[in-house]
Amino acid sequence: MTATTTVALWQRDAALIDGAWRTVAETVDVHAPATGATIGTSASSTAIDVDDAVAAARAALPAWSTASPEARADVLDALVAELRNRRDDLVAATVAEVGAPLTVAREAHIDLGIEIMADFAGLARTFEWQTTIGNSRVLRRAAGVVAAITPWNYPFYQLVAKAGAALAAGCPIVVKPAELTPLSTYLFADAAVAAGVPAGVFSLVPGAGRVVGSALAEHPGVDVVSFTGSTGVGKTIAVAAAQNIKRACLELGGKSASVILDDADLDEAVRTSVAAGLLNSGQTCSAWSRLLVPRGRYEDALTIAADAVAAMRVGDPTDESTDLGPVISAAQRASIVSAIEGALTRGARLVCGGPDPLPEFPGGHFVAPTVLADLQADDPAVRDEIFGPVIVVLPHDGDDHAVTLANDSEYGLAGAVWSGDTDRAIAVASRIDTGQVDVNGAPFNPRAPFGGWKASGLGRELGPVGLEEFTEITSIQL
Repeated sequence: MTATTTVALWQRDAALIDGAWRTVAETVDVHAPATGATIGTSASSTAIDVDDAVAAARAALPAWSTASPEARADVLDALVAELRNRRDDLVAATVAEVGAPLTVAREAHIDLGIEIMADFAGLARTFEWQTTIGNSRVLRRAAGVVAAITPWNYPFYQLVAKAGAALAAGCPIVVKPAELTPLSTYLFADAAVAAGVPAGVFSLVPGAGRVVGSALAEHPGVDVVSFTGSTGVGKTIAVAAAQNIKRACLELGGKSASVILDDADLDEAVRTSVAAGLLNSGQTCSAWSRLLVPRGRYEDALTIAADAVAAMRVGDPTDESTDLGPVISAAQRASIVSAIEGALTRGARLVCGGPDPLPEFPGGHFVAPTVLADLQADDPAVRDEIFGPVIVVLPHDGDDHAVTLANDSEYGLAGAVWSGDTDRAIAVASRIDTGQVDVNGAPFNPRAPFGGWKASGLGRELGPVGLEEFTEITSIQL
């Protein structure tokens, strides 16, 4: 596919409702965070469009929810095939609208997302839709119409985590992508149409959160709201959902800790933690943005962290050699810079990076990858989610103190523990109040449940547990 054809796919002015594209009167521009240039357009849907999309979903619910799991899986298999056919376009759109470097866009955004979608097709066939408890037959049934509100940092990945589970469970879904990054969601919708997803089973209503997002969260025809984004917006959605006693699945903020114990390989642990903390320019809710190291190895850890950052290339996301691209917007850059400046004012040591602009990237929203040290545990830079390429390093005085520091947060989404003794690492990991913990750099498991404790959200995504979020239970006594 030529570049001209690819770019043409980004000029959109319609919503997908009841299996057909409907032109919407108003559009908004989509900008590239790497340059600030306008790269596409997206429809700005209305509350009327939401009403129509939800009505189509409710009309599709009886047939889709009662179709055999194998029939739904066949449709999902066809959708996966169409997504694979569009892989290059999906990668190009992600690089353009998110600013993710090519390698990150391919591996962490698109290929992993397609793998998750394929996994849900398989789960539709193997999931235990019926179980027996004593004299009761317990049925797992579709929970109803799902509204999915997806974020700008991983637009495709978060879409498939929600849509794959919902569709496998028998739930029609209405999707509102983030206003800043709608392009990959349009490509997903193209794939859904081409794959023969039945009319009303997948709908796309792009638009403003205060219009479309609010209308979906409040809509009496929606049974489940699945949202990924900030904790503040998540609270608003939870309140709106509660008005109609509907389920709200919320994947929210994080300030995750990577805990390095005194018997760990310090070099490997620090370098891997820095890479994970800065992935996607630090715009990852599960980023290991707090690095907890033994007090006696604190200075060594700072040196290793600085070396790890120095080895990373910040630059054009279309360049294969780039490790870190821009942050999403001028507003996001300003927020990150303000957090760094505030920490420095309060006495933080700047190990590397900092708030100064990068003059080699005029027009782009770039922030130098930054490591901060010598902060108190209650400092805002340690406690607040900065959502950018910023890591804070804190010393700890042993396993118990490390667990106390890790748990001293309103969030609980992810984390890591490093030790030469796996059993010791597991013992520490099992005491951290968080949804997911990696031990010694274990690979990501897309079948394991993912979600948060505390202000990091409600519910779980991915795998069988993620599918269960979109089901309801009926017990038949025999």
